[in-house]
Amino acid sequence: MARTREFDLDAAVDAAMEVFRRKGYEGASMRDLAEATGLGSGSLYAAFGSKDGLYLAALDRYRQRYAAPLADMLRAGSDAREVIREVFIGVIDDIVGDGRRLACLIVGASMERAQHDLRVAERLRSTTQSLELALYDLLAEGQLRGQIPANRSPGDLAGFLVTSLQGLRVMGAINPDRAALMRSAEVALSCLT
Repeated sequence: MARTREFDLDAAVDAAMEVFRRKGYEGASMRDLAEATGLGSGSLYAAFGSKDGLYLAALDRYRQRYAAPLADMLRAGSDAREVIREVFIGVIDDIVGDGRRLACLIVGASMERAQHDLRVAERLRSTTQSLELALYDLLAEGQLRGQIPANRSPGDLAGFLVTSLQGLRVMGAINPDRAALMRSAEVALSCLT
């Protein structure tokens, strides 16, 4: 008879996600992951198959926790410029408020794993595409309402804004200076006027 799992799978993924954010994929040993989750490596292998499986679960959780709420916020807004500004400020507040300077798992995965692992690359594409699509819809509606100038493609603007958000995350990991990040955000947001 197989033993039943006696641990919280979600809590294990959350703990692993934080390890991967802090140390990256290569820097995170199975020992680090076992220590953070409070589980033995055998339990981790049984639940996720491998370190790769746990990493993919962490990427999925990161999307659920950080990217999906941003996309939902964009979908819920009616004033395109104001909602996009709020998203930028929210990202900057997260960066500055994180005294541990944890890396964005999406940025880290793109630099460390996407070139070598198609499953990681697909998850990253899917995550950024969901943000771009939410931005596209908001921008296109904003153009119809006269909130956003119609002289630029909403697709091009959406791609640029996602790139700018990720750039803020990179720069914020280097130097989480709110004033500097806000200045960069203002330059990016000027494309909406």
